[in-house]
Amino acid sequence: MHQPQLSLKQYLKAFNIITSKGDKSKHRYCLDNVDAWHDFDGYTCFLGYKDLTLTLLFHGRYAFDYQHEETLTAFLALLTEMLKDNRSD
Repeated sequence: MHQPQLSLKQYLKAFNIITSKGDKSKHRYCLDNVDAWHDFDGYTCFLGYKDLTLTLLFHGRYAFDYQHEETLTAFLALLTEMLKDNRSD
């Protein structure tokens, strides 16, 4: 399996970008085909893209669940571009 290329801090920043700039539908936000949502208390956050779900857990852990390697590659490319486009220098 592919080793993720981004840090937890970058995943959390992407989550923040999506929830602040994305379109809200029910309890999810969507930006550039990436969904962001959280559990009822906000301690566990999720990013979703096609067959992939990234779970951002309390205490700095995260876990990927996906079916296809290509989905992970595309997801990481989308987030990398999103982070680059939303840099605050």
